[in-house]
Amino acid sequence: MSSKLSPEHLEILTRCPIFIGLDGHEIESVFSNAHHFTRTFEVGEIAAFSGEPVNFLMCVLEGSLKGEMQDFSGKVITIDDIKAPRTLATAFIFGKQNRFPVNVLANEKTRILYIPKYEFMKMLQSDIRILQNFLNVISGQTQMLANKLKFLSFKTIRGKIAQYILSLAGPDKTMVEMPLTQNALAEQFGVARPSLARTLGEMADEGIISVDRRVVRILDRKKLMEVGG
Repeated sequence: MSSKLSPEHLEILTRCPIFIGLDGHEIESVFSNAHHFTRTFEVGEIAAFSGEPVNFLMCVLEGSLKGEMQDFSGKVITIDDIKAPRTLATAFIFGKQNRFPVNVLANEKTRILYIPKYEFMKMLQSDIRILQNFLNVISGQTQMLANKLKFLSFKTIRGKIAQYILSLAGPDKTMVEMPLTQNALAEQFGVARPSLARTLGEMADEGIISVDRRVVRILDRKKLMEVGG
């Protein structure tokens, strides 16, 4: 089934990574002959289950989602947050194992645009900008996954914290503002929040960093690099 996209949604799609470079009229033309539909999810509602086939390109028009998985102990780990106007599971739409790797839940009231795979293939063939954007997105996700695997190879909380701070700081900064709360960061690390807070405090006591809410100052970069290396 198809429905005409509203002017607001067309404007949102101009900022979607898959349609960057196209204006609202061009996007409207692309969708004029393509089957598509939208669906709204309430807070906590599951938009996709782990193992479910990815049969659509899914673009978040409003709201946000999170990908969650459980480890063997039953602990829930947040893998990623997907905010409008990003696409969902873009790298899994093609390939032999094109299934959602995690459960996807709505963080808030969220509206998703669904484009069937065969319709998206026609879009890729019809406009080289869409094809190039798609390749850039999946390449970026592959690079991000490689970095995340490297990060997860750190077994200790200290190592994870050090690597996270160094990745935010780059080669030059001595002060960074963490974009995540300690609760969110603990979820991303797959650890308990008290353990994260305790380790941050220990690193501050040792003179490696200082912490003021979300602001972290690097006091001893060499030692931080040793911890994170």
